[in-house]
Amino acid sequence: MFQDLGTVLIFCLLGAGFVVLNVSVVSRLLRPTRFQPFKDSTYECGEPPIGSYWVRFDMRFYSVALVFLIFDVEVALIYPWALVYNQLRQSPGGGLFVFCEMFFFVLVLGVGLAYVWKKGNLDWNKELSGQDADRTALGEALGREIGGGA
Repeated sequence: MFQDLGTVLIFCLLGAGFVVLNVSVVSRLLRPTRFQPFKDSTYECGEPPIGSYWVRFDMRFYSVALVFLIFDVEVALIYPWALVYNQLRQSPGGGLFVFCEMFFFVLVLGVGLAYVWKKGNLDWNKELSGQDADRTALGEALGREIGGGA
């Protein structure tokens, strides 16, 4: 047992050493060392930045991203389940239990989707409430004050 743990420890140390070597030594040798003023700009794409860098992102972006991740993980879990279900379906009684488990899993996710849809978190053109509109206006004013105009 300790021999297996020793093997894992050796591989972890080799992996950590490889990362440290690449990040500290090899990157210093390969990177360009000339200073270029556009590297200090907000964007390195060649476009001059317009306006303030202080921007408040709408929470709808985050909620839609989280909903996408949840359903993306669902698909990642359903595929291996389908492979196992195909094998268990032929065994007596095994397929029904596995099918009911996945049905419950999809049902819970469906209820979650219905809740998110009902709350309006998937609508891009959602009207802001009075308090949210005040916060947005305050954030924009603060951004203009910090950014020096725009």
